[in-house]
Amino acid sequence: MFAAALCFFLHGAIAEEVPRKAQACVACHGPAGNSTDPAMPSLAGQPAQFISMQLFMFREGNRKDPQMSPMASSLSNADMNELAAYFSTQKPAAASHGTASENAAAGRRLAEQHHCVQCHGPALLGLQHIPRLAGQQFAYLRTQLRGFKARTRADFDGNMTSAAELLSEKDIEILADYLSGLTPSRD
Repeated sequence: MFAAALCFFLHGAIAEEVPRKAQACVACHGPAGNSTDPAMPSLAGQPAQFISMQLFMFREGNRKDPQMSPMASSLSNADMNELAAYFSTQKPAAASHGTASENAAAGRRLAEQHHCVQCHGPALLGLQHIPRLAGQQFAYLRTQLRGFKARTRADFDGNMTSAAELLSEKDIEILADYLSGLTPSRD
């Protein structure tokens, strides 16, 4: 009985600590990880493995950003895993972006043609170490796609760089518009 109570207390203390640790993240990534800043990605509902891997890449200098690199530099592996677990369980907000009608079918075709749906999942909600794209900020998606194409954005395994190299600027605009208007949750 005592051991069970101690276990509950410790898990409760850890669960309460994560939101406190997450407050620094919320300043840029929005309440519960739902970004309201077009340049910042939403973390809510992202796969935990993806979040922890990105934090690790920032901490180790494999991915660089003037805001994120210093934030991640002092995180322990346990901190990264706790933050990832917290944000992955947060409910993504409804997409705030409306896809232009002319880009809906063209965007889906591009997502299929360039194998986005194979890696990111059929509904583009992310899988394991691969992020959710559905409902992500339009400006953020466009910037990331441009970065992969230009090889200025870190790529874990080279798949995104290879896929983005084939995209035209118009393709990038259509894909970002399409993806950002998709429903971001599994509900």
